[in-house]
Amino acid sequence: MTKILLTGATGNVGKHVADQLADAGLDVRALVRDPSRATLPAGVEAIRGDLTVPDTLGPALKDVETVFLVWPGFSAETAAAVVKTIAGRARRIVYLSADVADLQEGEQSTIFHQDVERLIRHSGLTWTFLRPCGFATNTLGWADQIRQGVVRWPYGEASRSLIHEKDIAAVAAHVLTSAGHGGAAYVLSGPERLTQAEQVRVIGEVVGREVRWEDLPPEVAREELLAAWGDATFVDGALRGWASFVTEPEKVTGTVRTLLGRPALTFRQWAEDHAADFR
Repeated sequence: MTKILLTGATGNVGKHVADQLADAGLDVRALVRDPSRATLPAGVEAIRGDLTVPDTLGPALKDVETVFLVWPGFSAETAAAVVKTIAGRARRIVYLSADVADLQEGEQSTIFHQDVERLIRHSGLTWTFLRPCGFATNTLGWADQIRQGVVRWPYGEASRSLIHEKDIAAVAAHVLTSAGHGGAAYVLSGPERLTQAEQVRVIGEVVGREVRWEDLPPEVAREELLAAWGDATFVDGALRGWASFVTEPEKVTGTVRTLLGRPALTFRQWAEDHAADFR
């Protein structure tokens, strides 16, 4: 069994993982809700399934050795059944997590990623966790405001080490196709820190538009994020995180360089790749 099952294969990270594995000529299957609508690279098999409905996973796991797991949404409600099903069929799992702390036995989680990680640790699978810091692609949420010339958002001085989704995907593809990563939790970041206000300036320079930053009161931002995300725990956690990065900037790691033999892509390179999304 050498087949790799990808979840999230049409998402920001997963689509690049699918491309890289397909280009390498590997045997890849993608779990998608609707195969007729999924855009996948040539040679990648699409199969119907849904992580929120664990009973649908059986056919997708036939002859699968390794699973790349991207968890949907903000709740780990069905994660126990999903991980158990995977452990009954596959040997190895690579989980796209977040920069979270390891939990002690019995310690309460603060975010769903910790719940999923704990389940995987206890599953018997050989596991690797990818723990990216902030995703550069999340700044696409500012696109409408960038076009209007002013971004109103909380904590402009929050200093982030945002990572390009292509780097996350490249690390994922490397881990999925090479040995020696069992039990590793790789914290991934971009090569530099920029404040949120500086990120907006860089995007403006790339698209040729002057863009101002205006700090939005956190309580106003909370209402907007609740309307968009619908999960109060996740919203409050995000706001606390941004606030913390004002006084304690997000970490910068050399993990991308160590694993891939090249430096991580800069935020300016990310902005250039996505310039059309902001115009």
